[in-house]
Amino acid sequence: MTLDEKIAQVVGFWEKEDGEAVAPLQGEFFEAATLDSFAKDGLGHLTRPYGTRPVDPVERAAWLWEFQRGLVTNTRLGIPALVHEECLTGLSAWKAATFPAPPSWGAAFDPELVEEMGAAIGTSMRALGIHQGLAPVVDVVRDPRWGRVEECIAEDPYLVGTVGTSYVRGLQSAGVHATLKHFVGYSNSRAGRNFAPVHAGPRELADVLLVPFEMALLDGGVRSVMAAYNEIDGVAVHGDPALLTGVLRHQWGFDGTVVADYFGIAFLQLLQRVAADLGEAASQALAAGVDIELPTGDAFLEPLKERIRSGQLDEALLDRAVVRALRQKDELGLLDATFDDAPPSEIDLDSPAHRAIARRLAEESVVLVSNDGTLPLATPRRVAVIGPNADRQAALFGCYSFVNHVLAQNPGYEVGFEAPTVLEALRAELVGVDVVSASGCAVDDDDRSGFDEAVAAASTSDVAVLVMGDHAGLFGRGTSGEGCDRDDLELPGVQRDLVEAVLATGTPVVLVLVTGRPYAVGWALESCAAVVQTFFPGEEGAAAIAGVLSGRVNPSGRLPLSLPRGAGALPYSYLHPLLGEGDEVSNLSTTPPAEFGHGLSYTSFAYDVLDVAEATPTDGELRATVRVTNTGDRAGDEVVQLYVHDLVGSVTRPVAQLVGFRRVHLEAGQSALVTLHVPTTRVAFSDRALNRVVEPGDLEVWFGTSSKRLVEGRTTLVGNVHPVTTSSPRWTTAEVR
Repeated sequence: MTLDEKIAQVVGFWEKEDGEAVAPLQGEFFEAATLDSFAKDGLGHLTRPYGTRPVDPVERAAWLWEFQRGLVTNTRLGIPALVHEECLTGLSAWKAATFPAPPSWGAAFDPELVEEMGAAIGTSMRALGIHQGLAPVVDVVRDPRWGRVEECIAEDPYLVGTVGTSYVRGLQSAGVHATLKHFVGYSNSRAGRNFAPVHAGPRELADVLLVPFEMALLDGGVRSVMAAYNEIDGVAVHGDPALLTGVLRHQWGFDGTVVADYFGIAFLQLLQRVAADLGEAASQALAAGVDIELPTGDAFLEPLKERIRSGQLDEALLDRAVVRALRQKDELGLLDATFDDAPPSEIDLDSPAHRAIARRLAEESVVLVSNDGTLPLATPRRVAVIGPNADRQAALFGCYSFVNHVLAQNPGYEVGFEAPTVLEALRAELVGVDVVSASGCAVDDDDRSGFDEAVAAASTSDVAVLVMGDHAGLFGRGTSGEGCDRDDLELPGVQRDLVEAVLATGTPVVLVLVTGRPYAVGWALESCAAVVQTFFPGEEGAAAIAGVLSGRVNPSGRLPLSLPRGAGALPYSYLHPLLGEGDEVSNLSTTPPAEFGHGLSYTSFAYDVLDVAEATPTDGELRATVRVTNTGDRAGDEVVQLYVHDLVGSVTRPVAQLVGFRRVHLEAGQSALVTLHVPTTRVAFSDRALNRVVEPGDLEVWFGTSSKRLVEGRTTLVGNVHPVTTSSPRWTTAEVR
């Protein structure tokens, strides 16, 4: 291969137009070349041909097949391009099914269903000639002020790891490569600011932030990893060989491709100032272990070529990346592809099967946070549905949905699939009930002119359903999403004032939160008749919310993120050591009003008969059994959760740590014995020498419906200090009988 042909295989091309800003500082970069001239020596990646603007999928597929045939027949090597797209909440393309956002995956505690979703998304992608998806995000949430919380699964690394790995397995089962984002530390930015410096110690990095990546790589077999924009203790990840080669390649044995986040290599010069020019940025990234520059070749084209020709960079580093890029194309069947077959002449990207999965996931993810008995709604004669998210379709979708990512910047296009609003869904659900509505206010301004109408509607109703929350957008165009961080965690705009105005009428208030992050709504738990939390629940989300309110759906979602006490209590995680709460030693408490794993049901569950071995080998398996009984009068799903606390460690340990869970369906009066088999790897940590080990000693063990204790026991880890390796088991398994 010539130098030009090599470089062509490690860059992307993004055909974009003015106003199509869907990446940070996108306007700083301009690629003057046309696609045909750019790809004269071949092309590594074609960036988002379906997901940059609204295009008819069948027409675009015909164009794509023709372009790929051109690469096969008109370039010397005849290698097609690898096509990648965003797919965080479904394929980000016009008319494609849009599933719940990742915090909803976490709230469902149902990895098997997430795997089904991933497979459905992958099947659509493969049919359209797409080979790689830029998902899932397996960053562990550390601060809910960060705008990209809506892209993350949970604040617990094991929940993130199991659910994220399941998505990887599903997507890759369809022949599409998944891409882990963002490796690593991005979610731990200072004050929850996008791109802000990260100051995570090596222990936090190893024991919290790296855990989901390790699981998805070693257990899920993920084939691609995206480097993170951030720096860690002053070292930019895109130029960090210790992470991109040392951890990924040498420690974990990863042999897939590392792709740059969009413009991430150029940011080494432009934003982080660790490179004097694009050539130096390219050299640092390539040497560190970045294989592919996305979305275009700003640094890996002429700047990199010049460094190699001048002798400032060993061409062997480029060869290493090219081999990895070609190996990936070979795995995907691209090296033998001719594209002589016909592109799809019709395709349903929002099939009944897609919608069934979206509906199940949305229903399982709705969290009933509090309830004084007002829910489910009995037989109200009149219901007022109020709030800025009550009758707004875009409120159901996250920042990386096509609706809010692309259509928001392309007015005049229809969504392309059915997605009723909460108001529309409630009117369909509550047959025979007089449903009135008023928006009351916007999501994020100070206009109170609609308060009087909302108060009047509530005053004459039996119950008021207030649908509040976020609008997802990009770079300040929303209250949630990439570049949409928050200074505080009050509901945006004047939404709290509207809730309080309606509460003053005396009408029972059901607060429904449709958000991308948890907000500080402890006040609402005390004053509202019920509080329901959802996280951008997708195209079937409104029907799921309506079903929970009516009682047709028995809520079973659990909080994947603690509801914060307030911005001043951050950063907070339930995975804190004893002094992390502050209650005993500070006048300020960080205790959340609703903890990780919490969620109510319309039935009740009792736990008894905890069985846990008195001794567990440090290199073995902790086995714990509990009997769960549905003591209510209707069927329901319970999310059985197992936690441990290491009483004495060589370093401080969290007061609670999730080590296993299982969703169980029980009919009224039915019991089940749930046994969780927990490899001791789940209680491993980095000791004082930063070795990942399992130490002997006593563990408190408990089952609960959240991180609060219900049925408690104790086991003792016995034996020698056990080192954890890549061959150590990482997954908890479950038996239900």
